[in-house]
Amino acid sequence: MTNYPINTFSHHYRRKYGRVVGKIPLDTGISCPNRQLGGCTYCRADSFTPSYLNKNDSITVQLHQGKKHLLRDRFHLYFGYFQQETSTALPHDQLIPMLKGVLADQDCVGVIISTRPDCFDQVMLEQLAYLAQQTGKEFLLEIGLQSIHEKSLQLLNRNHSVADSINAVKRVKKINGLQVGVHLILGIPGESEEDMRTTLREVGNIGVHALKLHHLQIIRDTPLHAQHLEENIPVFTAEGYLELLIRLIPEIPKQIVIHRLWSASHPDILVAPRWDMFAGNLSALLQERMAEKNVCQGKFYTEKTHT
Repeated sequence: MTNYPINTFSHHYRRKYGRVVGKIPLDTGISCPNRQLGGCTYCRADSFTPSYLNKNDSITVQLHQGKKHLLRDRFHLYFGYFQQETSTALPHDQLIPMLKGVLADQDCVGVIISTRPDCFDQVMLEQLAYLAQQTGKEFLLEIGLQSIHEKSLQLLNRNHSVADSINAVKRVKKINGLQVGVHLILGIPGESEEDMRTTLREVGNIGVHALKLHHLQIIRDTPLHAQHLEENIPVFTAEGYLELLIRLIPEIPKQIVIHRLWSASHPDILVAPRWDMFAGNLSALLQERMAEKNVCQGKFYTEKTHT
């Protein structure tokens, strides 16, 4: 992390491959099983779906469109990013061929597969590990934990427990050839800063490879939106969120690759918060503030979590 305070996705993989690496979002076409139980209160799939992405298109067409709209001529190496819904809910005999098709592209360095703690079994993990061994490419399972506080999981209607989350991460870590990442939401109603810090410490102690954070967003026509209309749920200002990150990032082990620090839902369905600030500007401001305070990722991890 030479001269950079955060071990971000872009910096980590540029060092590893000597070139810029991107992500191409892909959609298997299957819905998240939790939608049958009411769905997560904050979630609306089209809030983060690229405009070019059509779940009815074949994966080959989706890849072509992704290269055209996202990679362009800026860079060529990429991860196939199965971020839509819960890809591992797809039957094994359908998902594995999709992954093989993506991995066959010489410019693809690996796949990132978003999932829930309760949506993959041992057979799936073993098949993924075998495919990783065959191809020599990277496999990252990105598990939605959101929080390690039961009250928060219940509030968000996640329909899994904290124990499910921790056990899921540990199961992946036991499989050679697979990496595990987690997704967390900061600013869940009712959580204090110390609650969020506790979640990050637990994740750090488990030893995940990757981390994706984002601030709570109110998306139009979700259950959380209805709750917001009744209760006016507190959300972060850009300034408040940056200051929170400056306090929390030093507690994250420096070897964890941070894939995301904030979210960027489509503005036409984003209710709050509306920062009207480009991600690049946020990143530059965060780096500047961290340099001023002489902090970096991992600076306080050893002394604060292992004393």
